[in-house]
Amino acid sequence: MSLIDKPQQAARLTGQSRRLNFEDVRGHVHRKVRRGRAGLYTSYAADQAIWNTPAKRWWAGVLVVTAVAAPFLIAADLTYLLTMAVVYAIGGIGLNLLTGYAGQVSLGHAFFLGIGAYTAAIVGGNAGPTTWGLGLDLALALPAAAIVAGLIGLIVAPLATRVRGLYLAVLTLGLLILGEHLFKTLTPITGGQGVGRSVANRTLFGVDLTATYAIGPLHVPPHISLYLLALALLVVLGIGARNLVRGRYGRAFAAVRDRDIAAEVMGVNLLRTKTLAFTLSSAYAGIAGALFSILVGRINPEAWNLFLSIDFLAVVVIGGIATISGTIIGACFVVLLPGSWSS
Repeated sequence: MSLIDKPQQAARLTGQSRRLNFEDVRGHVHRKVRRGRAGLYTSYAADQAIWNTPAKRWWAGVLVVTAVAAPFLIAADLTYLLTMAVVYAIGGIGLNLLTGYAGQVSLGHAFFLGIGAYTAAIVGGNAGPTTWGLGLDLALALPAAAIVAGLIGLIVAPLATRVRGLYLAVLTLGLLILGEHLFKTLTPITGGQGVGRSVANRTLFGVDLTATYAIGPLHVPPHISLYLLALALLVVLGIGARNLVRGRYGRAFAAVRDRDIAAEVMGVNLLRTKTLAFTLSSAYAGIAGALFSILVGRINPEAWNLFLSIDFLAVVVIGGIATISGTIIGACFVVLLPGSWSS
């Protein structure tokens, strides 16, 4: 062997030839080598990236631009349906964390939506003759809805995590029935059965979202402002959920879902993992419930029922178990398809 071949041989023996020839420092394979092999990676970090292929990055950008431009090109009633689909997607992502990734079937998702809706109504709404209200900004009302719903989920989680499968579904169904009864009787919070109450004021960081604003040649009416707010929250919460499930917590969720006894043997703390999934799911539902209440304009205790929970289960099942992008597709299917038939 010639002296010229020895450096190349040494590079191959030390594993450096891959990086020198076709891999960069981040573990991404050069474009010429990856041509026709979009799933070729040489590191776990590159494989687990949120947008790990050029096609995913390109389509993500196109979808975001399309989602932002859509309300300016369609009628107000269709924008309302799009906003509802975004709200369903946020709540569906929370349920998918619990049911899809962690394998815990829940029929009580509507209860936590109601908790978030009434928390936002109390913090951000005005006080009425029989109802409480602080009249604060949405910048406080929305986080409060997530925190209160998440705390209640944290309290309920130790009971829910002791059962699984059909027994967990029955337990969460009982929680939903109990919550529906409480919503009908706690008049200072909910307004009472058949009456309801007003929702949080549309004021975000001091900006009145009920007014129409002009941004250059574009006019942003109130229904578009609410849609853009919900869309921004969906992007942030969706990326947050995707980052969570592609890390060690996501692997723990999957292990508990597939075989919880084997996961416990391997060192996964079942109580902590299930509690985390239940708490996060409740917090996502709280934000979705707050946005849902602002969108509909007035909330009644009868709205948070079993049929609403089934709608969110349909979002998860139709879009796909354990997938964030599929949840968004499922939400669009559940909301827009009946809406298009009714219109």
